[in-house]
Amino acid sequence: MQPSIQAPKPPTPNSLRYIFGHNPRWNGMSGIEMIIRLLILLLFGAFFVMPLVWLAVAPTRIWQDMYDLTKSPLDVGPLSNYVVAWNNIAMFGKDLMYTWTVNSIWYTLASVFLSVGIAIPSGYVLAVMKFRWRKLVMWLTLITMILPGSAMVLPLFLEMNLFRLVNNPWSIILPAAFAPFGVYLSYVYYSVTLPKDLIAAGKVDGANEWQLFWHIGLPLGTTMVATLSFLTFNGAWNNYFLPFVMLNQKETYNLPLGIAALMNATAGSPTFLRELPINEPEKALGGLFMIIPVMIIFLFAQKYVVAGLSAGAVKE
Repeated sequence: MQPSIQAPKPPTPNSLRYIFGHNPRWNGMSGIEMIIRLLILLLFGAFFVMPLVWLAVAPTRIWQDMYDLTKSPLDVGPLSNYVVAWNNIAMFGKDLMYTWTVNSIWYTLASVFLSVGIAIPSGYVLAVMKFRWRKLVMWLTLITMILPGSAMVLPLFLEMNLFRLVNNPWSIILPAAFAPFGVYLSYVYYSVTLPKDLIAAGKVDGANEWQLFWHIGLPLGTTMVATLSFLTFNGAWNNYFLPFVMLNQKETYNLPLGIAALMNATAGSPTFLRELPINEPEKALGGLFMIIPVMIIFLFAQKYVVAGLSAGAVKE
């Protein structure tokens, strides 16, 4: 009589192997290895999340408690202090905080449309079309991409000053058209993912280059459009150095420059001599107000961002 062969028991719902069994990366690991990996991930997660937690908690406290070392830095105060901190910030100037917010939205959206609208077609042309000086354009794009952004501020200022656009919103928006990283990323994406046979079939049917891009290249590049849009949004929303050089009137500031001006207006003065009650809770609320839009957009766009950045990494 042959012994019966019993099938292995399925993992229980509360076991680590059941939780991570659908992930191929966890297959073949022992329970100890899973626990070690989880502990490492939790440690790094806590390290990066803790500053955000503190930033969210700080506006609920009074500024005197933030210098009291006997209290935990993560103590949560009354949520009504959020309103108090916001009212203190709103006292700076005549509705300047709202003006800076509107300016940031306008500068960011215009920069995104301009940058993506130029980078995507440029990358498509470099990937699909063969023309004279194509390699030279590619080399110039790569060399310009290596240059730090701070090195380009002075030439941009001289250029904007030549056209009398200094202290004008267009001095912040127009430089977004200069996006070598977006051009190169689009070039790599289209070089690998765009089916050459599909382009050839479109040419046989009589489509011109613009129709091929509009009806084939652009629909196939939606992930790249989303990726470049998010990266451009992140850079334009947090842009500080260029507005600092180009703008000299508070009414034209964006949020990063405006919040910096708000902090500098109260820095170095004793609390009892300050005209405005701007302290650490108000500064933390300003920082939180800056990062919330980026976090929200990333939560919705992360699928496209990851797909766009990984596209072209492996050619099938």
